[in-house]
Amino acid sequence: MKETLYYDGKCSLCVAEMDKLAVIKGEQLELKDIHELSDQLTDEERVSMLKVLHLQRGNQWITGIDANIAAWQHTRWGWIWRILGWPLIKPIANLAYKRWARWRYDRLYTK
Repeated sequence: MKETLYYDGKCSLCVAEMDKLAVIKGEQLELKDIHELSDQLTDEERVSMLKVLHLQRGNQWITGIDANIAAWQHTRWGWIWRILGWPLIKPIANLAYKRWARWRYDRLYTK
């Protein structure tokens, strides 16, 4: 099943990760810059997608650290990223991601 990862193309760290992912990912993952879809999204959808990563898998939406983990499953390095989903590690990884994502969004969009 083809999946689509939506990312913030104005975030230099995000773009650097997507550039790496683009080289090593399989054909079943598509990467889309949210800013290139602005005419297809409502303002509310755009803001929501800019705040955290969104991965679309069919009709299902996966967000945040889970979207990142899911995207990297399309590479040979997916097993490393699955560690972030382990029960003892996930709460810490999720908290770190949420704090970083909030800081990144505020820095880029709420001045």
